[in-house]
Amino acid sequence: MFLRLILGLAGLVTAVASVSAATPTLAERLGYSATDKLLIVNGDDTGMCHTANLATIECLEQGVMTSATILVPCPWFLEIAEYAKSHPKMDFGVHLCQTSEWQVYRWGPVAPRAEVPGLIDPAGYLWHETPQVYAKATPEEAYREARAQIRKALDAGIDVTHLDSHMGVLQLHPAYLEKYLELAVEFDLPVRMASQQTFEKSGWPGFREKFAAAGILFTDDFVYDEMKYSKPEEVAPAWRKRLSNLKPGITELFIHAGKPTDELKAITGSWAIRSAEAETFTRDAELRAILKRDHVRLVGYRAIRDLQRRLRQGK
Repeated sequence: MFLRLILGLAGLVTAVASVSAATPTLAERLGYSATDKLLIVNGDDTGMCHTANLATIECLEQGVMTSATILVPCPWFLEIAEYAKSHPKMDFGVHLCQTSEWQVYRWGPVAPRAEVPGLIDPAGYLWHETPQVYAKATPEEAYREARAQIRKALDAGIDVTHLDSHMGVLQLHPAYLEKYLELAVEFDLPVRMASQQTFEKSGWPGFREKFAAAGILFTDDFVYDEMKYSKPEEVAPAWRKRLSNLKPGITELFIHAGKPTDELKAITGSWAIRSAEAETFTRDAELRAILKRDHVRLVGYRAIRDLQRRLRQGK
């Protein structure tokens, strides 16, 4: 009896190993090993203002940032669009936006206003906060606006590599997640995806599988709610600690790059944090040493997008 049990367990382990071997990881499909640690450093809120553009470009060219996502409705979109068009090897996605959060620096929709009335606040701008969008707008309006932003980016000559969601509007409600999936399928783009743990906390654990079933690729892990700091001097130590504990596979993290200019100070009280994030991921020698010590490979979304399109075309 005991021998049969041991042999049965051994057979189960072999079967599980065979299934795992037959299902390559995303890293393996990109040409790496299953044990490699790959990292995407994404710069959110690119295009929001001139300062954000300067800091993002510097971090992409001199630092360890590997991709960025653009706020298409913002006044400084054209500047970053010109840069993206003239630097076609850089990874730029669209930071799909249905909110305009700052007090005095605001923006409105890209889509015709008559098509997205629920997204517009009494002052004529997008709502300040995500819950206001859910209370006043519809998932279809959020989809129309997001689609208009992607089209504007493509029409401006940006070779869009991925999608993500500003302030989580398209990821913090299941009906809006469905629209996020529609956009990813329509434009055949990989997406930023919350971790399984985050989805389980939210109460809808099956969305990663749903996106995967549609052929949409996303990273294995996403650094989000565990990163909390309130002072600029806390930024570098927090990220050094977190990057010392990366899992095998592909992890994405995001920062908001900025410089301590009068412009950024006038826009947001988070200017010092944003400047510290840019400084850390552009010039912090200790952070670079950690990545080198742990053999972390820096990657972007372009290779993931190209793989997704080959797979969805059956190639």
